[in-house]
Amino acid sequence: MAATEHYNDSSATGMEADWEDWNANWETVAADFTKVSLTPGGDETELNFAWYSEKTDAEATPVVHFGKDQDALETFTGTSGEVDQELTGDTAYEYNHVTVTGLEANTTYYYTVEKNGVESEIQEYATKDFDTVKILYVGDPQIGASKGQTQNGAELSADDGAANMAARNDGFAWNRTLNTAVLENPDLNFVISAGDQVNKTGMPKEEEYAAYLDAEQLTGLAVATTIGNHDSLNEDYFYHFNNPNATEYGRTQAGGDYYYGYGEGLFIVLNTNNYNVAEHSRTIQEAVEAYPDAVWRIITMHQDIYGTGLDHSDTDGMILRTQLTPVFDEYDIDVVLQGHDHTYSRSKLLYGDGQEHQGYEFSLNEDGTDYDWDHAANVDTQEKITLNPEEGDEEGAAALAAFREDNLCYTIEDIDGSSVTDPQGTLYMTANSASGSKYYELIAAQQDYIAARSQNWLPSYSVITMDADSFVIDTYQITDDGTVEAIDETFTIEKTV
Repeated sequence: MAATEHYNDSSATGMEADWEDWNANWETVAADFTKVSLTPGGDETELNFAWYSEKTDAEATPVVHFGKDQDALETFTGTSGEVDQELTGDTAYEYNHVTVTGLEANTTYYYTVEKNGVESEIQEYATKDFDTVKILYVGDPQIGASKGQTQNGAELSADDGAANMAARNDGFAWNRTLNTAVLENPDLNFVISAGDQVNKTGMPKEEEYAAYLDAEQLTGLAVATTIGNHDSLNEDYFYHFNNPNATEYGRTQAGGDYYYGYGEGLFIVLNTNNYNVAEHSRTIQEAVEAYPDAVWRIITMHQDIYGTGLDHSDTDGMILRTQLTPVFDEYDIDVVLQGHDHTYSRSKLLYGDGQEHQGYEFSLNEDGTDYDWDHAANVDTQEKITLNPEEGDEEGAAALAAFREDNLCYTIEDIDGSSVTDPQGTLYMTANSASGSKYYELIAAQQDYIAARSQNWLPSYSVITMDADSFVIDTYQITDDGTVEAIDETFTIEKTV
C-alpha cells in the first residue's frame, strides 16, 4: 500500500516529561495484558466489560462490582474462557466478559473488577445525557503501524513485547489524541473506532493491545470497536472486546457483526473482512427489527467503500461497494462511518444507480496469515483481478479498468450547502488515523462522490452530536504543538419525518 514517510513522532509531539515517563514505564505497560476495556451495551442503560486475568489454580472470577455508592457496589457476574496461549507467550490467561445494567443518565458510578477473586482499584464511570448524544469517531489507531519509521536516528521495530518500539510510539500518540478530544469535549457519551485498533496481522500482538488499552481515558469511556483487517485474523479481538448483540454473521477469527442502540440511534457494526454481504444484510435486518423506533441508522465498518486515499479507494477499499450500496438503500441507512484509508473524507449524499453490477471479494493468502491484497476476485466467476498490474500487462490493465468502471454504481443526490433535510442518500465518512501511526496519500484526482477531504499528516478525530432531529458531525486535527483545528465545515442532517 502507498503509505507515506509521514507519521506522528511521539518523541517530538509529546511533552518531554510525559514522553520520558511513558518510556520509563513502557516495559510494565507492554507486559500487562489485563487492562479492562469498556464497550457500550445493548442500549444506553448497559455497559459491557472485558479483561484478562492470569490463569492460576483458582477459577476465573468474571465479576464486576458497580454502583453509585463506592462503599456499597452491586455485583454483576458474567462469563469467562481460556485465551489461546500462543497469543500470550505461552502464559495462561482467561478472558472475562460481564454486562452491567440499570444505568441512568447524567450519573456518576464507581466500579471494580475481579481478577481471580482479587478486586482492582476503584474506577469512576460517568454517564452523560441520553437525549442528546455526543460521540467521538476515530479511525485506525493501529498501534504498531509506525514500524520502519525513523525516531531519534533509529528505526522503529515491531518486535514482540517491550521490544515493539512502534507500539511504544503509537500507544503514547493514541493516549494524547484521546486526552485532547476529551479535554475539548468533556460531555462525550462514548467512542466509535472504525477498526484496526492494532497492527500485527495473524500474529501475537498483546503488547499492541496493552498499549491501546492503557490510554487513561479508557477507564471511564466506552469504545464501540470495529474489526479491521489487522484485527481480523486472531481471536484476541474477541477476548478483549465484549460486544453487545454479537451475531454469527460476518464472522472471521476475531468475531462477527454486532449492533446496539444508544439514544435516538441504532448502531450496526459490520465485519467487512468477511465478504458475505448476504450475512451482513441479515445483521442489518435483525438490528432494525430489534430497534424499530430508532430515528437514525448508522453503520460502522472498516473498509471504506467510498473513500479517497491512495491506493485503497480505487482498489481494495471499494471491494464491497457494488454489493453494500443497494443494501444500505434498502434499509434506509443514514450514515456510514469508515476507516482503512488513513486519510479524511466526507462524501456527498449517495444512493445506488439501480443497475446490475458484479460482486467482488478478497481471499486469504496461501498460509492464511493475511489477505491477498494484490487481487480482487469476482464473486460469481472467481476471476482474479490484478489490482496493480505490471507495466505492459494490457490484459491486467483492462480487467482493472473494467473493475473500476463497474464500481461506478452510485447516484449523487443534488444538495446545496452543508446542511440537508430528509435526504434520500447516505453520508459516507472516512476517518484518518487517530494516532498518526500511518498515513496514506490522497488519490490524485478527487472523485466526484467526495465533497471534502484532507491529508495534513496530523492525527484527527470527529465529534458527532445526535438527537431526535439532527445528526451533526465536526472534524478536527491535532497539530504538533497540541492545537486543535477544524479541517472541514460542520455537516448537518436534519429529519422532519
